[in-house]
Amino acid sequence: MAPAPGASPFAFVDGALDRADYLRDDPAALQALWPQAGVIALDPSGRAPIDPTGHLLVLEGATVAADPGDATFLGLRDGRAWFSVAASADDTTPRIDLRKAAATWPAWQATLFAQARALQHWHQRHRFCAACGGALRFVRAGWLGRCDACGSEHYPRTDQAIIAAITDGERLLLGRQATWPARRWSVVAGFVEPGETLEQTVAREVREETGVRVRPGTARYLGSQPWPFPGSLMLGFIAEAEPDAPRASEELEDARWFDAEEVRAGLARDWTEADAPGEGIVLAPPISIARHVIRAWLDAYDAARAAC
Repeated sequence: MAPAPGASPFAFVDGALDRADYLRDDPAALQALWPQAGVIALDPSGRAPIDPTGHLLVLEGATVAADPGDATFLGLRDGRAWFSVAASADDTTPRIDLRKAAATWPAWQATLFAQARALQHWHQRHRFCAACGGALRFVRAGWLGRCDACGSEHYPRTDQAIIAAITDGERLLLGRQATWPARRWSVVAGFVEPGETLEQTVAREVREETGVRVRPGTARYLGSQPWPFPGSLMLGFIAEAEPDAPRASEELEDARWFDAEEVRAGLARDWTEADAPGEGIVLAPPISIARHVIRAWLDAYDAARAAC
């Protein structure tokens, strides 16, 4: 599914709700919005209900057997409130996971789903206070976990990670994990550590995972993508590196330099071919910022050659 003109080239960005923080502490206002609200009901594994066309099955608050005080308020879209709730145990509605939905749904529905799924995961994994072990009570319409035992407050967690197109000027550095399909390759990514700048993270992660040295001062920011698998923010970069021979690490099964034509062919292949026998690499799916940073490098490479 190609992005619309002016749209983000990857998923979970376009169509974001007005999160309307001011309503989270206003139960009366949320109660008033509830009957006409759109509701997304996620099952325990984070799958959303679909209608016969395969798109999001939107429930209306008035038809949902739940109290808005037990729902998570997601925000407003064109004046309509949106909430997420847990699906009932006996719900047999057909469902879809977030990756598949992002490849086929309208952008705003995929972004809504991603927000709901990330908050659901936080609620599921942070049920107890990290300070004293007491049970958390979720308040502020699902956006704050409060421990009544010690008074600690806990907020939704997002883990920052860099994802970087690393080039020696002629080639792109790619790696693969042992668990991936045999033909799948991607750019280096890794989590930001305490006390690091993003540029320092780029250099450290590339060195740790591949042995390649990033040239100081060359990391350039390209964009970001919420990545709710389960709760990250991917920060895209392009950076120059020394033409060191890559080596595999504990995290990667293999790491190599690939020339522009190999990368171009990898982008041209359907990403679902990674499991199929054949020649050549297969790169990241269209929903991912990984594909965007790879494309950014190839476009810059082509532009530089055309200017010569």
